[in-house]
Amino acid sequence: MGLSAHPRFRLAALPTPLQFAERLTAELGGPKIYLKRDDLTGLAMGGNKTRKLEYLVADALAKGATHLITVGAAQSNHARQTAAAARMAGLECHLVLNAATEEPDVQGNLLLDKLLGAEVHIVTDGSQRQAKVDEVAADLADNGGVPYPIPVGGSNGIGSLGYVAAMLELAEQLWSNDLAPKAMYFAAGSGGTQGGIVVGAHQHGLDFALNAVLVEGKSADGIARAEEVAGWAASELGVAAPPHELFVADDGHVGEGYGIPTEEGIEAISLLARTEAVLLDPVYTSKAFAGMVADVRAGMYSPDDSIIFLHTGGSPALFAQRELLKSVLG
Repeated sequence: MGLSAHPRFRLAALPTPLQFAERLTAELGGPKIYLKRDDLTGLAMGGNKTRKLEYLVADALAKGATHLITVGAAQSNHARQTAAAARMAGLECHLVLNAATEEPDVQGNLLLDKLLGAEVHIVTDGSQRQAKVDEVAADLADNGGVPYPIPVGGSNGIGSLGYVAAMLELAEQLWSNDLAPKAMYFAAGSGGTQGGIVVGAHQHGLDFALNAVLVEGKSADGIARAEEVAGWAASELGVAAPPHELFVADDGHVGEGYGIPTEEGIEAISLLARTEAVLLDPVYTSKAFAGMVADVRAGMYSPDDSIIFLHTGGSPALFAQRELLKSVLG
């Protein structure tokens, strides 16, 4: 079953731009850097999860769902986009979010979740999320609803089809701009975006390095997650799974852990804002961007090379980290 045969509920403003970062390139004095702007997918301030949700929402509607349920941290970009996607599809939405306290500050993504009318359930430990999802789903079913649970990050075979499609979009942009990049950098967590990227690149003949920069965990675990999702996506499409050597996961920029900004990540936020007026987020894209900058500064590329940074969005989380950003606010 090919990609075009899978139902898709249109949510995103596509194609997203592929922009030459002229001032950033000059500032770093390295290769030509291009930004693939998936922060501009358009749904409730955009982000990469919108591409996944096009396929997940279509599947939910095909199964007669009345409610979407998903999980994440209190500042989850995926949760915010799921709440918005539910509204666009005429569905209700329940979010199970973990936070340090039972009443976290209503700002950033959490503020948008509530503005979009999602029913938010807070747990104080991530290990409690699945039990709460099961409880909410059972309550909805008992009251005549049809719940459709979506895993963290939308990271399953259906969701990852969004990035199989995205790589075809990118291939067309590279061809029209006569570009042959050496590598693409992007943030990786639950493995869904990376899994779809690798399947899409493999299917569409894109042979540049696919450099995932982890925001949590170790390289081996990140690769295992991405390979599992890629296998599911390949099965959905009826194609062979990509070879192991295509999966790269750099764990050198995680810092103290998930959701904890790093010093180099904060520098990255400032660097991109002040060169290209593009906003990174403190959890995902700042760490991935810092990983790319570290490779450029280490001399991995020549000035004649081109590389891509896939901006997966998340800027609403900036507003929940104002204290940590004071060092770059002048």
